Amino acid sequence: MSTANDWSKPMGFSVQSRSKRVPDSCRQWAPDHYLAPSVRGHSAPHPGVCLHMTRNYKVLMISGSLRGGSTNTALLRTAMTVGSPLMVLSLYEGMSELPHVNPDDDVPPRSPAVEGLRAAIRAADAVVFSTPEYAGDLPGSFKNLLEWAVGDDQTASLYEKPVAWINCSPRGATDAHASLLRVLGYLGATIVSEACVRTPLERISIGSDGLVDSDEVRRSLADALTHLGAAI
Repeated sequence: MSTANDWSKPMGFSVQSRSKRVPDSCRQWAPDHYLAPSVRGHSAPHPGVCLHMTRNYKVLMISGSLRGGSTNTALLRTAMTVGSPLMVLSLYEGMSELPHVNPDDDVPPRSPAVEGLRAAIRAADAVVFSTPEYAGDLPGSFKNLLEWAVGDDQTASLYEKPVAWINCSPRGATDAHASLLRVLGYLGATIVSEACVRTPLERISIGSDGLVDSDEVRRSLADALTHLGAAI
């Protein structure tokens, strides 16, 4: 694994493919104020075989958009309502508070926002991303978040942690996701390919409650979380 001062050495990544299934529902995990509470009131039951898990598994959801009406954030909030009862899902909401990356600042005492991000990632058993594409690449604020994650050399960082992404861009956002794949390679994350899905959305698909009502989308999200759960 890299050290806190090693910001450029790629660690490589592994791609994991699983087929086990878990049942679906939703619970909340909110260890600090950077995490949003799960959204209640929606469900999408999905049949499956229960894995023999001995504890709840924590999944951190990270949106690459700061926009208030972001379809990426709405999709993640919707995913939080269709996850397994064995998964405790939370949405990270501290991206706007992160300072610009400067490796010289990656020493104690670090910014509370940076420490909060790293603590949330370390506490999670898996991470799910959803990002738009800006100017043919990742949004700058989201890239900044990932770069702060690159600098974390502590146990339970993103190194070898199961990760997935949900692409909801109607235009594909292929360049942004190619960049995300490359950055996750530097982080040494384990990409769960079966949990990476594309569900194109327009803003009109988001209801007044900020969630996506489409049964097809909800089934796709439930399937993605099912595969992610099998990889934990």
